Amino acid sequence: MSLAEADWLRLAQQNDETAFEHLVETYQRPVFNLCYRMLGNQQEAEDAAQEAFWRAYQAIDRYDNNRSFITWLLSITAHYCIDLQRKRRLPTLDIDLLTDFDAPDATPGPEAMLKKKQDTEAINTLLENLKEQDRAIIILRYWQEFSEEEIAKTLSLSVSAVKSRLHRARLLLANLWMEEHQPLGLERSIHGSPTL
Repeated sequence: MSLAEADWLRLAQQNDETAFEHLVETYQRPVFNLCYRMLGNQQEAEDAAQEAFWRAYQAIDRYDNNRSFITWLLSITAHYCIDLQRKRRLPTLDIDLLTDFDAPDATPGPEAMLKKKQDTEAINTLLENLKEQDRAIIILRYWQEFSEEEIAKTLSLSVSAVKSRLHRARLLLANLWMEEHQPLGLERSIHGSPTL
């Protein structure tokens, strides 16, 4: 953590609204990205991100300065999105396939746009098969690039539970992908499933 970030956090913990606004500006992109990938709807993601920041603001005095702030913040965000999914039983995730919002603005041709749309729909369909917490684990691991230890802290799970759920979720996704995209008669890879 940079000295500047530590200062902003200390001020925010002393109820300095300007300091907390700085933290919102700094972390709004990863919070929104997580909400969007979990909820699949831009408006709901924006609302969820605002609620996550509000919850963080209310709990900032309980933030442990020895912990990564982004991990703590995304933990609040992930738990809120999981609760929303359970309450609303959202059936889909309309995500941009494995791309970050910071990706360069290249103008793809019609074929590339169609392929990207098809891939997005395929990933969307696959992720629908996961339970909310398993979906969060996959998103935190592959989109947010969290370690298993960070995921465990974020979702209040043991590291072994994260490893187990991650393994099962990857295997399920790989098997579903193979069923959808591998022609009959072709053998699977030596290890039985592709790497996700």
